Amino acid sequence: MANLTLTGILEKMTGKDKDYRYMATSDLLNELNKEGFILDVDLEVKLSNIVIQQLDDAAGDVSGLAVKCLAPLVKKIRDQQILEMTNKLCDKLLNGKEQHRDISSIALKTIVSEVPTSSIAQSVLVSISPKLIRGITSQGMPTEIKCECLDILCDVLHKYGNLMASDHEVLLGALLPQLSSNHASVRKKAVSCVASLASSLSDDLLAKATVEVVRLLKNKAIKPEITRTNIQMIGALSRAVGYRFGPHLGDTVPILLSYCTNASENDEELREYSLQALESFLLRCPRDISSYCNNILHLTLEYLSYDPNFTDNMEEDTNDESYVVDEDDESANEYTDDEDVSWKVRRGAAKCLSALIVSRPEFLSRLYEEACPKLIDRFKEREENVKMDVFNTFIELLRQTGNVTKGQTDFDESSPRYMLKQDVSNIVRSVNKQLREKSVKTKVGAFSVLKELVIVLPDCLSDHIGSITPGIEKALCDKSSTSNLKFEALVFTRLVLASHAPSVFLPYIKAISAPIISAVGERYYKVTAEALRVCGELVRVVRPNIEGCGFDFKPYVQPIFNAIMARLTNQDQDQEVKECAISCMGLVVSTFGDQLGGDLPACLPVLVDRMGNEITRLTAVKAFAVIAGSPLHLDLSCVLENVISELTAFLRKANRALRQATLGTLNTLIVAYGDKIGSSAYEVIVVELSTLISDSDLHMTALALELCCTLMADSKSGPNVGLTVRNKVLPQALTLVRSSLLQGQALLALKNFFRALVYSANTSFDVLLDSLLSTAKSSSQSGGVAKQALFSIAQCVAVLCLAAGDKKCMSTVNMLTDILKSDSTTNSAKQHLALLCLGEIGRRKDLSTHTHIENIVIESFQSPFEEIKSAASYALGNIAVGNLPKYLPFILDKIDNQQKKQYLLLHSLKEVIVRQSVDKTEFDDSSVEKITNLLFNHCESEEEGVRNVVAECLGKIALIEPGKLVPALKERTSSAAAFTRATVVIAIKYSIVERQEKIDEILYPEISSFLMLIKDHDRHVRRAAVLALSTAAHNKPNLIKGLLPDLLPLLYDQTVIKKELIRTVDLGPFKHTVDDGLELRKAAFECVDTLLDSCLDQVNPSSFIVPYLLSGLNDHYDVKMPCHLILSKLADKCPAAVLAVLDSLVEPLQKTIGFRTKQDAVKQEVDRNEDMIKSALRTISSLNRISGGDCSHKFKNLMVEISKSQALWEKYSSIRNE
Repeated sequence: MANLTLTGILEKMTGKDKDYRYMATSDLLNELNKEGFILDVDLEVKLSNIVIQQLDDAAGDVSGLAVKCLAPLVKKIRDQQILEMTNKLCDKLLNGKEQHRDISSIALKTIVSEVPTSSIAQSVLVSISPKLIRGITSQGMPTEIKCECLDILCDVLHKYGNLMASDHEVLLGALLPQLSSNHASVRKKAVSCVASLASSLSDDLLAKATVEVVRLLKNKAIKPEITRTNIQMIGALSRAVGYRFGPHLGDTVPILLSYCTNASENDEELREYSLQALESFLLRCPRDISSYCNNILHLTLEYLSYDPNFTDNMEEDTNDESYVVDEDDESANEYTDDEDVSWKVRRGAAKCLSALIVSRPEFLSRLYEEACPKLIDRFKEREENVKMDVFNTFIELLRQTGNVTKGQTDFDESSPRYMLKQDVSNIVRSVNKQLREKSVKTKVGAFSVLKELVIVLPDCLSDHIGSITPGIEKALCDKSSTSNLKFEALVFTRLVLASHAPSVFLPYIKAISAPIISAVGERYYKVTAEALRVCGELVRVVRPNIEGCGFDFKPYVQPIFNAIMARLTNQDQDQEVKECAISCMGLVVSTFGDQLGGDLPACLPVLVDRMGNEITRLTAVKAFAVIAGSPLHLDLSCVLENVISELTAFLRKANRALRQATLGTLNTLIVAYGDKIGSSAYEVIVVELSTLISDSDLHMTALALELCCTLMADSKSGPNVGLTVRNKVLPQALTLVRSSLLQGQALLALKNFFRALVYSANTSFDVLLDSLLSTAKSSSQSGGVAKQALFSIAQCVAVLCLAAGDKKCMSTVNMLTDILKSDSTTNSAKQHLALLCLGEIGRRKDLSTHTHIENIVIESFQSPFEEIKSAASYALGNIAVGNLPKYLPFILDKIDNQQKKQYLLLHSLKEVIVRQSVDKTEFDDSSVEKITNLLFNHCESEEEGVRNVVAECLGKIALIEPGKLVPALKERTSSAAAFTRATVVIAIKYSIVERQEKIDEILYPEISSFLMLIKDHDRHVRRAAVLALSTAAHNKPNLIKGLLPDLLPLLYDQTVIKKELIRTVDLGPFKHTVDDGLELRKAAFECVDTLLDSCLDQVNPSSFIVPYLLSGLNDHYDVKMPCHLILSKLADKCPAAVLAVLDSLVEPLQKTIGFRTKQDAVKQEVDRNEDMIKSALRTISSLNRISGGDCSHKFKNLMVEISKSQALWEKYSSIRNE
């Protein structure tokens, strides 16, 4: 049937009537696009011939449809037929009539792009390549035909370059001479063609092409236009092959630099192409370009202001910040000349500088010295597009500053942030001039610069608010302003208001508030929403606290309220606007509620109504939290009951964010308005929140328990509330306390809950204590209790005892000591818990009234079970915290006299010291002396466990007494005993904590003597130094920034496999290889990983990736894991450096994902290998996100390999979707 239809269509297609032919061709296109379309052999030939014939149809619309028919047709016919069609088309292209050339070319391109399989593509290429080459190289061939052939060949190479490896040399031989053609169009197409070919060329042929282009460039006798083409060719090659061009930079960069400098004055294009090529090198070959960066920087700065036809004598900087705009003066200095293309050079220089900023974080300080003033000066650029590029380059400089100095607070005079701070007034002055310009695009760019500046240096504009205000005002009020400009101005205003102290804005509130309030009424939703957010910040600024700050905010209350109320009551608007209006009204009510008078009862019901709407309820719940927390303590009686019942119902909803917000809002409401809420409402809330308490969502649990404590603490809650809590919440809490996941905020909330239960008198202490202690018993269903859970239970018991008063506390301690006395040989959870409870109670309360309690605890040191021993040492240390004068000498004495119990006693001492260093309590001098002498005596212990505890104790004492300890530790860095050297370095590691401490300034000048032990001859000492460096990089990067140039090469050296640390142990029937350097290598790579987060500007990734990271990727399992993490991080932060060596990184990753464990491997080995494969795939996923990664054929092939293996592809896909 289908064939009959086709026959009819084909007859009409050859008819004389043009409309018939058009309709028939259209019908054919529809038929071909049908799913089940099948052709027999005869029809296939006939159809193909007719479609080819139609291409020459005199009517253009018919031939256009015929081309469209080719795409589906190619997929439905046999290979032989496709080949015949391509041959006919090639023949038409080369020998046919001029008017049919274009359509033949389009038809050929269509066939090439639609060929269904690579095997057909292969045969098509074999057939058409020689013809296209002939079309390009034949003498006397018209230029148009050459251009068409080059165009088609470019498409072919782009898609199937890899399939034509055997022809590469011939193609190169045909294409390179075209770069010297006399016709500009041929040269231009040849450049694209060679670039498409280059990405699939071998390194040898790529070198051959480059050498040829460089030879032409060195020949000074060549016409300038040919030179320009060759420079374009260099840039195109670099963009096509990426890092593979690196080896040729030595030949090309000096030539480009000299052409740039020596070109004739009007040869702007040559300079532009040179700068574009240099930009490409900077981004794609960061390793090899390093030595030329200085020259490139000077060149870009010189050409950033290259404007030979324009003398800039009118732009004298008058420091005049007043806003005088002369409307009639059509920018008097706007020089225009259509012939002048020097702007292209300036644009090229700006982009090249931008590439330098992005790819060279280590250049930042120099860029601030040399480039920053020049860029700020060039904000006055007269060509708008170039001005945008200058703005973007400056924004990149600011962003890079933000990236590199993230987390640094105090900065010295050489740090980029400090240098930027010095330039702020120049930046503001220059940007203000741009905000006076007429062009909207310029103003948008200027606001983008200011916005990025505030993000990087949040409080830098305090002294410049007055000069910036007119610019904001003009952007928001001017008739010519577009929505985009208003939006940018508002975003900037919001950031400034949020990041500066309210007092700096007060003189300018009048000028700034009116345009913001009027922007709330804008029609475009994005502007409205942003204006509402700005209003929220404005509210905070005009009344930062209730006491007042000497500023009269009352005139602003009504205008702000009216503008927002209009938006809040309007239902027909974008969701983003609705949400912003609700949030903003919450802020207005909580800040100005006492001034709103009769408007308040009108506004609150609207907010309650928004709680009933599923789309806006979350925002409304958060708004009520803000209102309830207001220090004005507003009268909410008109809506309070409704709000409480709505919120209670929300606790049952599936939406987690809504439940969380609801718990927080209820808590705030009950604290502020508990006296107005009935106790029956409390009971309902308790029942609802009890279902939210479980270890599957600890954050929610903490919020629910906090709310429960608030309910119990309220004097209005009747006995029924306590009963409901006991029946509903207590069972959940007792289940929760057994969870090994319990920690942080949830554990704190649980302790507060037990304390509140004791205080709310209607729960008996003894019952509670029994319930808690019995949770530790192992039940038949759930088995034993986790060790972590015992610590949680012990903390809850301690809180309970202290809340119940001294008498109950005494009896509990007696009961616990009885447990220890009665039953000291068995390993029961009861004993374990008793010891932990004594420790927790002893830490909070002096137990010295219980005679010999320390001896009872120390008896447990004899237990045969490790957990009991460890619990006993924990208990002894914490009891000592409760009464240092009595128990500290006891512990010190025992450490000296009882050799066997030394390790446990040192752990007790550690508990004491750690608590003191956190609580900032001072030891008396004699204690410090005794402790440090004792610890230094144990530095050389043979047991690693003892040495580690000693190091931690020394480190924590150093926090308390840095003046004494740091010199004493430093003195021992030159000790003859390696263990002592290692111990003092680890001690320093423990003394570098995240919070500010007085040790910091004492340690700063001395830290190098500890870290330089990284070159010690003993591996234990080297590892200790690496661990200390890692901790410093994580907690206090500023301590080590100055030492990194010396430390990094030494650190990198620790990542290398050292043959002398590998030994073979003879175990009789077989030999076992032991690698003593493994732990050190692992620590070194982990340290580099930390440095990438905190000191990126110091690490030169190019010198680290090869050879160090590369060797790590081929190393042991424990080393590969951190190396995968490092590579992922580098792919994200320094993609250019990774791209430069991507080929060499593929092989180790390929090995890792292809590794199979032996048949008889144990489960642990199989699991480890699975983790390793996932880790490698995660890294590959990061590498795949780098733009330009497709230049690496090896990486492309790796991705193909992964996609072919079902198991690997499934893992890869799940990782990508994480």
